[in-house]
Formats: sequence, C-alpha cells, structure tokens
Amino acid sequence: MRHLLSIVLLFVVGTSIAQVRVEGVVKDSIGTPLELANIIAINQDTKTMDSYAITNDKGRYRLDLKANSNYSVQISYIGMKTATEVFATTDQNITKDFSLQNDDALDAVELTYEMPVSVKGDTLVYNADSFKTGTERKLEDVLKNLPGVDVNDDGEIEVEGKVVSKVMVDGKDFFDGDTKLATKNIPSNAVDKVQVLKNYSEVSQLGGVTNNQDNIALNIKLKEGKKNFWFGNITAGGGSSENDELYLLQPKLFYYSPKYSVNIIGDLNDIGEVAFTRRDYWNFSGGFNRPSMQSGTNINLGNNNLGFLALQNNRAKDIITKFGAANFSWSPKKTLDISGFAIFSNTVNELQENRDVQYTDPDLGIPDENTTSNTSQNSDLGMLKLSAKYKPNVNNQLDYDILGRISKESQDQGFFSSVVGDIGQIEETSPYSINQNLDYYYTLNDNNIFALEVQHLLQDEDPFYNAILEDKDNYENTANNLGLDGSQVNYNVAQDKRVKSNQLDAKLDYWNVLNTKSNINFTLGTILSNQKFDSEIFQFLDNNSVFEPTPVINDGLDENNTEYNFSDVYLGLHYRLKAGIFTFTPGVSAHVYNTNSTQFGEKTTDNFFRLLPDFNMRMQLKKSEQIVFNYRMQTQFTDVTQLASGLVLNSYNSLFAGNPTLESALSHNVNLSYFSFNMFNYTNVFANINYSKSVDNIRNSSLFEPGSVVSVSSPFNSNFADESVNVNGRFQRTFGKIRATLQGNFNYSKFNQFIQDQRSVNESYSQTYRAEVRTNYRNAPNIEVGYRYTVQDSDQGQRSTKFFTNAPSVEFDALIWKTLTFRTDYTYNNFSDEDGSINKYEFWNASLSYRKNQDAKFEYEIKATNLLNAQSQNQTSTGSISVAATEYFIQPRFVTFRLRYEL
Repeated sequence: MRHLLSIVLLFVVGTSIAQVRVEGVVKDSIGTPLELANIIAINQDTKTMDSYAITNDKGRYRLDLKANSNYSVQISYIGMKTATEVFATTDQNITKDFSLQNDDALDAVELTYEMPVSVKGDTLVYNADSFKTGTERKLEDVLKNLPGVDVNDDGEIEVEGKVVSKVMVDGKDFFDGDTKLATKNIPSNAVDKVQVLKNYSEVSQLGGVTNNQDNIALNIKLKEGKKNFWFGNITAGGGSSENDELYLLQPKLFYYSPKYSVNIIGDLNDIGEVAFTRRDYWNFSGGFNRPSMQSGTNINLGNNNLGFLALQNNRAKDIITKFGAANFSWSPKKTLDISGFAIFSNTVNELQENRDVQYTDPDLGIPDENTTSNTSQNSDLGMLKLSAKYKPNVNNQLDYDILGRISKESQDQGFFSSVVGDIGQIEETSPYSINQNLDYYYTLNDNNIFALEVQHLLQDEDPFYNAILEDKDNYENTANNLGLDGSQVNYNVAQDKRVKSNQLDAKLDYWNVLNTKSNINFTLGTILSNQKFDSEIFQFLDNNSVFEPTPVINDGLDENNTEYNFSDVYLGLHYRLKAGIFTFTPGVSAHVYNTNSTQFGEKTTDNFFRLLPDFNMRMQLKKSEQIVFNYRMQTQFTDVTQLASGLVLNSYNSLFAGNPTLESALSHNVNLSYFSFNMFNYTNVFANINYSKSVDNIRNSSLFEPGSVVSVSSPFNSNFADESVNVNGRFQRTFGKIRATLQGNFNYSKFNQFIQDQRSVNESYSQTYRAEVRTNYRNAPNIEVGYRYTVQDSDQGQRSTKFFTNAPSVEFDALIWKTLTFRTDYTYNNFSDEDGSINKYEFWNASLSYRKNQDAKFEYEIKATNLLNAQSQNQTSTGSISVAATEYFIQPRFVTFRLRYEL
C-alpha cells in the first residue's frame, strides 16, 4: 500500500511540475463579468485540446497548460463573437483577461473543438468522448469520470450530492428510468452526450408551480451511428473454480429510432455476477409514487416477505443467476406514447454463516448465542408493466400505468444454536401485487392548473414458516407454552399466514398562480385501505397428520382472522413565495382519520382529527449553490399484523402477539442540506443533517423464557420518545488530472422498549469515513486509492459493544498499446473489536482483455476473481434486543475466459 501511495504522489507532483496556470476574467464590451463563458485551449503542436474552463459568477476562469508550449485559446459566449488568441507558455503562471463583443447575428456559437462541459439553462451537458480513457465498457465507467457525478455502492447515480431519479436514452425512459439497470448495461461506446437535467419535472405543466430543485434526471444522447440500428454486445464465457465448472452468457441489445425503442438484457451465469438482486426487485418502484407522499400521513402495509438471508456485497458461497428483461417504447403519433417492460429473475444461492449474538443485558438471564447455518435459497421474481401517455395539447395530459409483480421463493436452512440445538427451517411464499395509476393534468389558463392523481394497490401475501427442532429438551418450555404434542420424535411446528391488502390513494390539486413570485395550492385527498390477516400455528406429527395445538399462554389464542380498515380524508393548503434568493413554501393539512379492526367478534375503533404543518425554505446562493431547510410533521399508522392478537411464530425463537388497541404515532422531522458545485475549480460539496423524533411510537415489550433465547413480544405505544440524528457530508475537488474525495457519515439513534418488564434504552452510534484519490488521464494508466474506516458502537442497557473495520483499497486500469485493457482492484479488510482483530481478509481481482482497436467487433478477456482465495468476510448488525457479529462465507478463487462481440 505504501508503494501505491507513492505512485499517486508522483503523479500529483509530476502534474504540478509540468503545468503552468493561466487565469483571468472574461467580460463583455462594457466590463460586466460573464458567467458560464466557455474557454478552450488548443495545443498548436499536437492539435489537441489540453484544457478547458467555464467562468464562475465573477467571470473568472483558470486553465492548467503545459509549460513551454504554443496555444490557441478560444473564448465563446452565447450572443457574443468568439474571441481567439495565440500565445506561448513559459514556466511562469500567466494572467490574461478577455473582452467579448456583441454579435448582432446571434448565430449559434461555433467552436473548432467541442466543449467537454457546457451549461444550457438548467441542463449540464458532458461530452462523453472528452472523458473516456479507452478502458470503459459500460455507462457506469463513463459516469465515474465526469466531474460532479458519482455512482455509489448501491448503484445509484449522484449528481452534486443529489440522487438521480431517472435515466433516459434519447428522451425515452430506460426501464422506467431505473439507474442501476442503465449504468450496468448501456455500452459506453454508444454514449455521445450525458445531459444532466436539473429541476426536472415529469409533467411540464407543473414545472413552474412545484419545487423541483431536488429532482435530477439523466438523458443519454446516443452517437449518430447507433440510431436506427441495433447495437449492443453479447458476452459468452466459461471457466473453473475449486468446486465447479463455470459459465457466462450476457446478451445486451438495443434499438432506438424516433418512433420506437427496444432494450433487451439477458444474463445467465454461475459466477456470482448478480444482474438484479432481490433488493433491486423490491426497491424497483416502476415509476409509482404515492399521491399522498407529501400529505403527512404514512400508513405501513407491512412487509410479509420471507426472512431471507441477504447477500453481502453480492457475494455468497455459491450463486447461480438467470435474468431476462425487455423494455419498449412506441410513439404511434405525436400525442401518444406507449411503453412497457418485463423482467424475470431466477437466483439460486448457497449461503453459510457463523454468528455470535449478544443480548441486551446479561443480568436479565438471557444467554449469548452462537449459531451456524447452511442455507439454500431459490427465488423466482417477475414484473410486468404497461404505460400510456396521451397529450393532445399543451394544456392536457393523461397518464395510465399498470404494474404487476409475482414471485415464488423458498429458503431451506440447516441451523445450529448453542442454546436451542439443531433446527431445520423451511420458508416459502408466492405473493403477487397489481398496482394501477391514473393521472390527469389540466391547465385552464396561465393562472389556474389542476391535477388528479389516483393509485390503487391490490396485494396478496402468503408466507409459510416451518421449524423442525431436533433437541426437544432445549425447546420443551416453549413447546409446552404452545401446547405442542411432546410424544413426537421432534417438534415439527409450522406457521401459515395470509395477508390481503386493498388500498386506494387519490388526490386532487389546484394551483392558482398569483403572480410571477407566488402561487397557492389546495389539495383534497383521501387514503382508503383494507387489510385482512389470517394465520394459524400447527404441528406435523410423526404419522404425517396435522395437530392444531392450544397454547397455555396468550389466552389460548394462536389463530388470527383480523380485518383492518383505515381511512384518511384531508385538505391541504400550501403557499409558495419567491423573495430574492429565498423560496418559502409553508403549508398545513387537516386530516380526519378513522381506523377500525375486527377480530374474534370484537371491533376496535379510533377516530380523530389532526393538523399537520410542514415548511420548506430554499436559499439559492448561486446557480449551483443552495441551502435547503425542511420540516415535516407526520402521523404514522401500522399494519394489520401488529393489531392481530393471536400468537404468530415468526421464527423458532420469536413469538409475537399483536395489540388491537394500538394507536398512531406522531413524528417530527427536521432536515438541513447544503449543495455546492463550483465549475471554476470543480469543487463539489454536499452536507446534510437530519433529526427525527417520534412520540407514541410503536415498540415491543419482550418476555424471554428463563435461560433461553426464545421470547414472546407484543407491541405497545411507548410513552418515551425515540430520536435519531444522521449527519453526512462529502468534499470533492479536482486538481488537474487528480480528483480527491473526502466523505463521512454519522448515525445516532435512541429508542426505548421493555425486556423482562424492565425499560431498556438502546443507543447506537455508527460512523463511516472515506478518503479517495483518483487520477483521470486520457493517455496514461489511472489509479484510485481509497481508505474506509467504520465504527459500530452499540449501548444496549447494561451491555456495550464496539466493532471497527479498516479497509484500504486500490484500483488500477490501463490501456496498453491501444489494444490491451488491464484492470485490477484490491481491498484489505481488518475487522476488530476493542480486544483486537477478529478477522483479516483480502480481495484481489484482475482482468486482461484484447481488442484490435476501439471499433473491433471481437474482444477477448481473461478475468480472475478472488485471486487470494479469501474464504469469508465479516460484518456487524444491531437489532432491537441484540448485537450480532457475522462471519459470512464466499465463493473461492475462480478464473473465466470471455468473448465479447459488438454489434
């Protein structure tokens, strides 16, 4: 690592020695500084563009040029005549001011060389070729080279600290704008321009009356040769590891024309390259946003998915993936757009884990638990969406969307607990959902705008859980409480659940534009929800019959047949005012709530009225610098499973009984953010602090059996407030060809619950700090050196734990002789606690590919994964009653050979 840092320092020193700085001010003919003027410097000897700049709000620019060279500098500004000056550099810095004259012709500015970055109103345009080094293969590689743009660990695109909400290709949504599918699959050689659309509004009619400053979209402009032709690539390969023969097939095909587009993505492999994870599936919104999202009401329909073990960094002991996706858009006429997509994913995983679990307070008689598990997972996920957009004129727009999801998943786990013994666990589920959305936008005139948004959700979930406990003595107390038959060879207990949800979410908005500085918005909305929950606990006997036990706890209730109805009718009022650099949007909504649940012939009702204020303030310091303050009060409602009073077996060690008298919780959320992107010196600064406080929050009271890890929990409205604070920030600065990044994240949370009838105050602190230095040379190797330091500190009553992770890393890529591309990355991890190191593990990957030139049809690649043959990795997790340290086993070293064909 010392040697790699030395190389980076040599790059920095070499760059600073070889370059001189040219700076000054660009003004118009009367001496007014010109912001966003373009300056490019052409090397007269090589005829290449060596540097470029965009003036800041004071008209200042700066160029880093080679010493002792001849340059032609062009200065351009819309509406002004382009100025050109030729001069020679020495080894001394130069100060030069320029004055531009008006151009009465007002023709478009013509430059000999295209600007790498240009600004057109709210659109920032990157010329992709200006940032390519030759080693890029997909959109993600291009985006990482762009100043102010990042791709985070979750595959999300961030621009100036804000997450991009949508990706389009030539103005057409790419899989409804999903950023991860776009970054991982669009080939880099098809990208001509990357347009960053700031203040993006899905509906042009609402662009002037809503706050869109945080909405950013990307539009990828294709190269001319990629239009009206199929393009993309097909990758096929194979290899071997210690245990298996390996295969890989990845077709990616695209077609774009003015009237229609088609995108086809496929991926079949058993090498652990997961194209679409379960997390991606459940987070994939399909473009659906709740109409009531800003109303102040938050109703939770619950999450009744399986307790699937999650992949860590997309790694596992064995992963087999089959993925297929198709997306189309068609414009039969100018007023109508039809689009849709279909996604299918099958993943088979083998996971192995060792966990050390420490519970909240050793004085309460809860023993620590060591567990080992071997898990087989099979997941089939499907998604289908159709959309239509009809816009007969600028005053009317009608949108309709329907999204269907269906899945079939199972998990079979061999589990050992140091407290309970050997357990076999089986989980299965086959849920489906249908989501429909209807929106209509009508502009009566310049001052009166209407919007109707209606969304309907139909959802059916059927999770099944089965635990086979071999060591009966360790589970005897729990079995007696559940009323199980103790004469059997083992305890084979199962839980069947069914949750049906039906929800309507609708609102009507009216905006009245009072003047150029202000408007008023009235909202009339409603949420209607119905949920039905059925469950039962039963036992499989040795003779394959089914026994329905009667528990001796919870008043003998282990079945549920509960119906929960919720309604919210609300009226909202918001006033938006622009005053200088400030934009104020205060608002309030009045809600009439009605909830009722029916179970075992008893009905519980809660009706109340509540005012919920909210406030937004924006301070626009410069075009790319702002401070945003938000306050919001919310009413939070739970789902039907929290209200059902019959026992539910969530896992072998977790029994749960709901509380039909639960009430809503009230939360206060305050957020302050700062964003700045300085194109003069390419400094990107982002900072955010968020504070949340919940009153009457729903927490659990847990009773553990003596000397056991098995608990029975029930929810209640806590009299003690829960609080959380999140602070994160990032500073990024470009120095010539070197980009340095510092970022940090701090989380603090405090919540209250009761364990063994004693109040437990849990406090958790997590900190993550990152430092990164990266080069961006077009004709030289590039290197990225990073360091990550993480602290996970938990204080759970009488027990405190602290874990640390130190992870230096390096990435290197080079284009050799314009035919060979070499890439390698290395990460060292030291996982430790206060007593010392627990595990050290290293990951090293490398690849070497050959193609005759950048236009070659074939590329040949050899890729080695996990070269150091690391066997496992570690992580920590903090739950409500425990802290766990997990060792997670991963795929061994393997090598693959790949052939890529470019269409």
